[in-house]
Amino acid sequence: MKSVNKYYNLAKNVLFPICRSLTGKGTLKTLKIIKKEFPDLKIHTIRSQTKVFDWKIPSEWNISDAYVIDKFGTKIIDFKKNNLHLLGYSIPVNKKCNKKELLNHIYYLKKQPNAIPYTTSYYNKRWGFNITYNQKKQFDKKYKNKDKFKVIIKSELNSNGNLNYGELIIKGKSNEEILISTYVCHPSMANDQLSGPIASMCLINYFKSVKKLKKTLRFIFIPETIGSIAFLSKNLKYLKKRLIGGYALSCIGDERNHSCVFSRFENSLSDDSLKEAYKKLNIKNYKSYSFLHRGSDERQYNSPGVDLPIPLICRSKPNLYKEYHTSLDDFNLVTQKGIVGGFAVAKTAINILLEKTIPKNLVLCEPQMGKRGLYNTLSMKRKFDITRSYMDFLQYADGKNSLEKISEKINLNLKVTKKIYNKLKKNNLII
Repeated sequence: MKSVNKYYNLAKNVLFPICRSLTGKGTLKTLKIIKKEFPDLKIHTIRSQTKVFDWKIPSEWNISDAYVIDKFGTKIIDFKKNNLHLLGYSIPVNKKCNKKELLNHIYYLKKQPNAIPYTTSYYNKRWGFNITYNQKKQFDKKYKNKDKFKVIIKSELNSNGNLNYGELIIKGKSNEEILISTYVCHPSMANDQLSGPIASMCLINYFKSVKKLKKTLRFIFIPETIGSIAFLSKNLKYLKKRLIGGYALSCIGDERNHSCVFSRFENSLSDDSLKEAYKKLNIKNYKSYSFLHRGSDERQYNSPGVDLPIPLICRSKPNLYKEYHTSLDDFNLVTQKGIVGGFAVAKTAINILLEKTIPKNLVLCEPQMGKRGLYNTLSMKRKFDITRSYMDFLQYADGKNSLEKISEKINLNLKVTKKIYNKLKKNNLII
């Protein structure tokens, strides 16, 4: 696929080196690069300290350089060599310290000795560096406790800064909407950062070419957690009126088994469409997780009171693959073949969701069927059957159930259910 090749290479060669975070120039730069590909992407700005539900938008964080120099004048840790070396949201530092003090600010993974961990401290002021465990062992051998080190972190935390996110809308014939959400807030990691945006760009490219799109698609590129909270705080009322479903995309680019986290009650149109997509693509060994195993922005969309049924589509589930949140999450893990597979699932699920007919009852309480000619005026055994089918249909036409689900619920084949739907629609009982 040409689009996969194009956006995969864009991510690998242009986006991967950028140091992104919840806020700051790196995230804004990423959004502007995506906007170059899709000029109708709108970049939104929310000021730091703005209240969004129970949260506040954090200060804008920017970083220009960070390093540690030993007694010989050698840079032993260098942010510019790998941006994962720095603890995310580190405060500015310019000081000398001994080995013991420095080690209190050093993070590593014993079980993955060649991996640089990804660490952050968004809401508590601290500083730190990340190294491999092998580097830590060399450090212990080479330096004594009394040795001094120069620590420089050229960062800035601006309480009058901004949080940015991107939004792109592809208008359909209907005002009903499907939301596709991914995040742009992690530094140089491929699966747990760039695979979602790659897949989203491929989806945008594909659906922009679809003529007579039945429903409207809304794509968002947000900082994880605080971004979805901010987006919902601004749009929840509107989304509750228009949204029929959607998907969050994360860790969708490796070649391992497909997986997903279903919505809170696992019974939404989005859940059904995703299950149908796996079946249609003959993916039999996918791993599904309940909402108890949520991990990304599906948490926010499905939370009580928000109640937007958005499952998470992934390949390796976040937090459950060995490269997760480390420097090993690179483009050796994320491949074009992996992206093609993840994209296929998302595209198929969205296409199925686009085709769903979702009847909604227009009459409060039980309608009077006789005046519409839908009630047999002679009460006689078995004469009530068709009227009963009409009434059964209306009981489940709540704007949440598809024709397929209603058909299954009232125990009629889909062909008969469609005839009932058309009859009720003709009589202005449903939309």
